[in-house]
Amino acid sequence: MTNPTAAMIVIGDEILSGRTRDANMFNLAGKLSVHGINLLEVRVISDKSSEIIAAVNATRAKYDHVFTSGGIGPTHDDITADCIAAAFNVQIGIRDDAKNILATNYENGIEDLTPARLRMARIPDGAHLIENMISKAPGFSMENVHVMAGVPSVFNCMIDWLLPKLKKGAEMISSSIRVDLPESHIAEPLGVIANKFPDVSIGSYPFYEENKHGANIVIRSTKSALISAVESEVRAAFKLQ
Repeated sequence: MTNPTAAMIVIGDEILSGRTRDANMFNLAGKLSVHGINLLEVRVISDKSSEIIAAVNATRAKYDHVFTSGGIGPTHDDITADCIAAAFNVQIGIRDDAKNILATNYENGIEDLTPARLRMARIPDGAHLIENMISKAPGFSMENVHVMAGVPSVFNCMIDWLLPKLKKGAEMISSSIRVDLPESHIAEPLGVIANKFPDVSIGSYPFYEENKHGANIVIRSTKSALISAVESEVRAAFKLQ
């Protein structure tokens, strides 16, 4: 079975300027790995409509799923929903179901929905809502593009609601082996092992501790038997217990 593929688009000038540290990519990658969806690309782009539209159209044609974070709030620079509508060439407007859900977050209901708040109820035609149990403002899915908030707690809430509804693949499992040798010493034998197991992801991640070089060898596969086989090869090659 081939796992579904995915890309992520992180939207926001605040990420690119260094004012905000993105946590959503890290959290999404871990959850997709468990769900059996392979995250193959991540793009971080500015709050510029042409860039958002181009990135959405490029990735949705290439991958089974595209997950976006950021740009669906109440302010003038929250333009992601409009860009998704433009990318799919559909209309966008305030939708009654989104408005009614959003109203439940405020004491006086719909009476408290100011023009700024109503921006969060603008949904492209044909989209399906993504539930937000924290602040109620929904995200949405447009075909294979899933549009979510940038606030990490809300993003995670939306992902937890959405993932069970997406086709599940084989979970990616991993193992890590520490080798207290410089990468230059392990490169050749590790390359031999990688060639022997082309369907297993084998990565070398160097470190420097207490004036000594070393590397963590990370082995990733959907099959535990393959991971065990590679572990044995690595331990034998570097004389590890």
